Amino acid sequence: MTARDPRRSFDQPHPARLASTAPGYDSIMKAHREAIERGDDGYIDPATGAFVFTAAYLAGRDCCSCGCRHCPFVAS
Repeated sequence: MTARDPRRSFDQPHPARLASTAPGYDSIMKAHREAIERGDDGYIDPATGAFVFTAAYLAGRDCCSCGCRHCPFVAS
């Protein structure tokens, strides 16, 4: 299993995966945070309608190298 970067928490996606300047960033992060609070595996992206896994869900798996938005294994 690839080690999760301990410097980033689940509520801070790697900037290469989701920059804080991205359109809809605040609503995306709100949906992510609410999904984690509910214990959901993911959420519906408010901009695209796509299902997105949460960092908490992904942390329980090995990195698949697919470029997941909230991947907790992406190195800084």
